Order: sequence, then structure tokens, then C-alpha cells
Amino acid sequence: MVKRILLVEDNEIHRLLTEEFLTYQGYKVFGLPDGVEFFAAIAAFSPDLILLDLNLPNISGFELLEQFSQSAWASIPVIVVSAYAFEREQQKARELGVSHYLTKPMSLKMLANTIEAELFQSVAYLSSRQTSCRVLLG
Repeated sequence: MVKRILLVEDNEIHRLLTEEFLTYQGYKVFGLPDGVEFFAAIAAFSPDLILLDLNLPNISGFELLEQFSQSAWASIPVIVVSAYAFEREQQKARELGVSHYLTKPMSLKMLANTIEAELFQSVAYLSSRQTSCRVLLG
């Protein structure tokens, strides 16, 4: 099954290059230039993973994370990809449920490895939860 990634990145060149790279890697990618349609895109696209820039127009990535962490979709893994390299931003993102925080610029290989690891981890977690439910329910 093809994994779906929601990419929220305001820099058009970065967004298009990342979309192209991830599509080449075998993912289905839906890109947004800002966070205005973030929740509508989640509902329509049902992503397996979200790549989120923090420096966005209209609504910041941190504001999105705060709303997202309290939403029905909070179990979808989020990887932040941001130029904010300070520890306080990374800590705040982790407190809001972000699993990985990548600092720009980074290599595409690092991005691909992080996505693969996160998707593998979330599949393993879901698989273990399903096994636990089968054991409990008989």
C-alpha cells in the first residue's frame, strides 16, 4: 500500500522539490503552501505522515501543532522540517507530539531515512496494538 504524506511548506521551490523527491521514493504526496487548509487536507487526504515547516504564513507551525495535538488526528506522526535550529523550538515541538525535528538544510537521504523510520515505527506500533486487541478480545 502506498503511504501518503502531507507536506506543509511555504517555500514553493522546497515544496515542489520535496514533493518530486518523495514521489520518486514511492510516496503519494499532497503539498500545501500554508496551514490554512491543513485540517481540511488531513480529512480529505488521510495522510500516514505529516511533514511540517514551522515558519508559515497566516498561521504558524506551532499554532497548527497546538491545534493538531488536541484533534482526532493527533496519532498521525509529524516530522518538523524547519530552519529554526534552537533547542527551545525543538523542545516545544516535542512537547506538542512531534516525533522528529529536522533542521534545514538537510540532505534528502536524511529526510528519506527519517520518514522510513517513522513509518516503520508507526506500522510496528499499530501492528502491536492490533495483536493486543486480538489477544484481549479472543
